Order: sequence, then structure tokens, then C-alpha cells
Amino acid sequence: MKNKIKNDKLSFIAGVMIMGLTLGSCESYLDKAPEATITEKDVFGNFTSFQGWVEEMYNCIQDYSKTIGGNFFWNFNMADEVLSNAPIFFDDGNYWNTNGFLTGGSANTNLNPMTKRVWPLSWYGIRKANMGLAKLDLLNGTQEEKDIIKGQCLFFRAWFHFELSRFWGGLPYIDTVMTSTGELKIPRLNYRETALKATKDFEAAAALLPVKWDDTEVGKVTLGNNQQRITKIHALSFMAKALLYAASPMMNEESTGNNSFDAELCKQAATVFAEVIKICNETGAYKLQPWATWTDNFWVWSPGNTLRSGGTEVIMNPTVYIPGFTRWCTNRTSNPVQFAAGNSRVEVPTQNYIKNYGMANGLPIDDPLSGYNPKDPWVNREPRFYKDIIVDGDQIVTSTGAGLDRFAQLYNGGRHKGGNSGSVTGYLYKKWTPMGCNPWDNKWWNFQAYNPFMRLADVYLMYAEAVLQGYGTPQGSAPGSITAEQALNVIRNRAQLPNLDSKFTGSKQAFMEELIRERAVELAFEGHRFFDLRRWNLWQETKYKEKTAIDFDRDPITKKPINIMERVVVTRVADKKHNWLPFQVSYTKQYKEFPQNPGW
Repeated sequence: MKNKIKNDKLSFIAGVMIMGLTLGSCESYLDKAPEATITEKDVFGNFTSFQGWVEEMYNCIQDYSKTIGGNFFWNFNMADEVLSNAPIFFDDGNYWNTNGFLTGGSANTNLNPMTKRVWPLSWYGIRKANMGLAKLDLLNGTQEEKDIIKGQCLFFRAWFHFELSRFWGGLPYIDTVMTSTGELKIPRLNYRETALKATKDFEAAAALLPVKWDDTEVGKVTLGNNQQRITKIHALSFMAKALLYAASPMMNEESTGNNSFDAELCKQAATVFAEVIKICNETGAYKLQPWATWTDNFWVWSPGNTLRSGGTEVIMNPTVYIPGFTRWCTNRTSNPVQFAAGNSRVEVPTQNYIKNYGMANGLPIDDPLSGYNPKDPWVNREPRFYKDIIVDGDQIVTSTGAGLDRFAQLYNGGRHKGGNSGSVTGYLYKKWTPMGCNPWDNKWWNFQAYNPFMRLADVYLMYAEAVLQGYGTPQGSAPGSITAEQALNVIRNRAQLPNLDSKFTGSKQAFMEELIRERAVELAFEGHRFFDLRRWNLWQETKYKEKTAIDFDRDPITKKPINIMERVVVTRVADKKHNWLPFQVSYTKQYKEFPQNPGW
């Protein structure tokens, strides 16, 4: 089922309330004199207006694929997965340079996705959530209405803290409405303390929110258009993710000094992930997208821009602000023939990342029995390789009017290799760019693509990891649920691969290595890798720091690659201090209980 987009935004907000709720700051609005036109009772007294207040928090969700400071450039793939003919964020170790992506600007909640930044909007959203919770007594409504309002506020308070902490580490957890005259003395918590506070809020939110808004009385007002709204499944999924992150080696080391997984937190995470899987199986609220329509998770043809990507699997997508921005931002940089209007940057997969894609028989390419031929490296690869990656000779434009641009030329000296707008690695990717989005086929006007924050496949993979690290074996399971091995095979089987070979299921280490590879492939180019490598404490390993390209000639007769050579293009600067982003200096000078991150 395709997800509908209605009026480019969530649809509870009444026009008069938009004016009242989008003023420059929450404080200035609530500090208005009693004789002001709009009173607190007007805002918080009934469900429709209160929901309007809540829905501004949805407008604080950053769409990573559309917010890179006007550069139309997917710099949120900040690990080892991509290179470009322009610098990628953080490859040089300069983590101060976040103004164009994370920290710059103000708490802008308008409908322009390119103005949104993680730091200001998260704190703004936290303040909104706390103010909503403080005003619940003013709501004259049913218990269901009160529960849904409270549940959303609790979710967003937790989610924005989680979003901040996974970049910057432990933070003050703000759970009250702070006044402008109050003294700033709230100390930074360590990562575990921050995550566990968020976990409590997620848990409380899950107890209040419905599994499906369409099945509630309040949801009937917007029946069929509730896909973007926060549910019990959202809250439980992020509760479990917060627990798994807190249990991960980097976070555990920051909090306890122990560079390993915390088994007890992993067991807790596994239990909650198991509950998500159970609810989804019993209710059908979310289902894995069938392989035949797997790409619906990421993009859809959308006549009139009335549909959005996500299919049956995506639990949380960014808020749809302006559907037309897909053309200009989401996939403009992944192919030199896509959206060619002035585009001078092409972001492409690295050869080192391509190695994560195994073979059609399910084995990794470095396995002696895989059948991988380094002299013919793109034959018999697993199905997701052909869904995600463009190699030399692949068709990239349908129309004959494209001439030499119809087929990829990625060999040395080829039309789409090197230069100001060509591939620097010998590959392109198409996860977000189906054939048709180009000036010749001209299908870009009816196309929607969004990068998921959470989809059910990720839940299965995180469940497998939590079980493995909590119970110590691939054959372990949360009580009453499937094993880690079975969870991983669910995702492999959906991708038309056989069960994981027994050589990888006999030890914890071997299984974890395959799980790392599976996450790299299933979640490729979705922004997870930056967080995964850091939380596993693999960020500084040479294997993951070197970004490589493949150089080759094209055989004039067979059209196969010859003279293949792998070349290191960039070695990321990644020291221990790069586990966390630095705070802007001005933030650390506000009070001594808010110190800078180590090494910065």
C-alpha cells in the first residue's frame, strides 16, 4: 500500500491555529498578556487545537536528504560508504564543520526542509513537548484524546534527546519547562543515563499511543491520512534502539569504561524488539515489503505527488514538507544524468563498501566457496547489489535522445568517470534514483523518495544483534520469540538469499561479522553506517577508514572490465575524540556543568 500525502503536511492543524502556533518562540507566545486574542485555553482547551500545537513537533524532524545547506548533497552518509568530487563531511576529521547540517541556523519550523538543523530543532521540539505536557490539565477532551496528546509529547521529548545524544553523547535531560530567568545548572549526564531517561519516556508513550490511528476515534477525522503519525510501534522501536545504543561498546565505554556490549541492556532491548515484531505480526500494522516491490521503501512513482515512499515496512519517515523537493534534493547527486540542472557534485559508492555485497549463493565474496571472480566482479552478485548499484555498461536512461548518456561509462576515460560531475570510484548508485528521473525521460515530476528513520527490517536486524550480545549465541532468543539466527534469515530470505551458512552460526564472533555485513547491505546509503561503526567502536579501524575506488579499462570486444586496480582515495581522519561531535564553544561557556567532549 502506498502512503498518501495530503496538503503537504499533517492535516489536523486549523488555519487560525497555524498563525498562533508558528510565532517566533514558544515563550514569546505564552508570555502574551491575558487580553491577547489567543489564550492558553484556545490553544490547549480542545483536541484539535492542542494537536495543532503537537504537530509543530513533527515539523522539527530533520529530513537528512534535503537539508544540506543548499548543496543538494547527501553528506549524512558520513562513514565509509561514499565518495564525491567534493569533500564529504568529516573525512578530514574537522568535526567543527557542522553549521551546514547539524548546528547552524535557528529553530525554523517552516515547511522548507532545507532550513532545518538537528541541534536547534531538537531543543525546540523538547521545549514544545515539555510545555504540552505541562498544559494537559487544560484539555477538555476524552481519555483517548488526552492519552494520544500525552503519548506524542512523551515520544518527541525522548526522540529529540536520542537524536541529539547519538551525535554528541550524554546531555542534560530536560523534562520540565525551563524559564528564561532560571539559572542554568543542569549537568550533562553520561550516555547511558541520557538513554535510560529517554527509554522511560518512550515506554510511557507506548502505553498511551495506539497501534493504528485509523482505529481510533480521533483518527477518523483524518482517516487514511494518518501514516505519518506517531504510534505505539514507533515508541517501542525507538525505546529498544535507545537501549541497544546504550549497550553498545562505544557508549558503554563512555559510561562505564568497559569497551564491550552490556549484556543486560541487550536483553532488555531484545525483549522490546520482540514485542514490536509480535505486534506487527498480529496486527499487520507494518509488514516487510515483498521483494518484488522492495524499492517502495525508498521511492515511488507518484502521479501528482500524492503518494509517498515507505510501503508497508517503513515505520518512521521524515515529515513530508514540500513534495516537489524530492526532485531537487533527494537523488540529485547520485548519478551524473539525474537532475542535471547545474549539478556539479556526484556522490557515489566506494569500492570498499561494494565488497559488503555478497554473492547470489549467499556467501561473502571473500569466502573460498562464494564463486567470486575478481576479474569479473559484478557477475552473480546478490540481488540487492543490482537494486542498489550501477556498474559500467548499465542502462541509466530510457530515451534514445540521451545519446551517449543512455548507458553508464565508468571505465578509465569514460564519459561518467571522474571530472567535475563524474564518478570518482567507478560506480554510481540507484537506491534513490530509478531510471526515468532525468531530463530526457522527464519522469521526475511524478516521483517521491524519502530516507527512512526506521523500518521493520532494521528492527529484525537490531533484534538479532541484541539477542546475540545479550544471550551470547546466534541460537539465543528473547523469551517466546525467534532466535537471532532466524531474525537475520528473515531479512536474507526476503532478499532472495538462502539462510546464513552454518559456518557463520557456530560462534558469536562469526555471526556478528555477518550481521555487520548484512546491516551494511540491507541499510546501504540510509545514514545508519555512521552511527553503527561508531557505536561498535570500529570507527578508528583502518578497514573502515580507507575509502577506495576501482580503476579499469573496458575490453573493446567483450565489454568486460580489464586491468582492474583498487586505489585508496581517502583515508578518513578518525581518532578517539571523533567518537563524538564537539559542541560549539559558545555552548560550553554557558555554565561549568556543561563541559566540552573529550579531545575537543
